[in-house]
Amino acid sequence: MTYDRLVCASCAAPVSEGRCPVCRANRQRLQQENPFAGLNPTALIALLAVLIAGVALLARTA
Repeated sequence: MTYDRLVCASCAAPVSEGRCPVCRANRQRLQQENPFAGLNPTALIALLAVLIAGVALLARTA
């Protein structure tokens, strides 16, 4: 899950905006735990497509 969809229980704002100290701390923690958390779903799908194409290319040459 990307953190841009999470809502802070402290200030009721999106965590990605970092309006309060709780938001900023949680945003930083999520970024440290998952390096792909900042990517939007479209970028993740594009990365997956590139990986699949690379595997298919390698399988064709073998």
